[in-house]
Amino acid sequence: MRALIDIEEQQIERLDELARRQKKSRAALIRHAVREYLDARNAENADGAFGLWRARAVDGLEYQERVRSEW
Repeated sequence: MRALIDIEEQQIERLDELARRQKKSRAALIRHAVREYLDARNAENADGAFGLWRARAVDGLEYQERVRSEW
């Protein structure tokens, strides 16, 4: 898919320099940057799940065993 975006001239110049050094296209660098950004955001969301059972009176292992016994 193609996307039209506005990027500052200075950023384009820096991208072009990096692309020359890494022997990659500007588009490849942008795709890589977007992928890394999205992966980082996804990891942030996953971290929010830790500690959710902290306030529960039920032991997590007991709960897991009870639920699995239903299978």
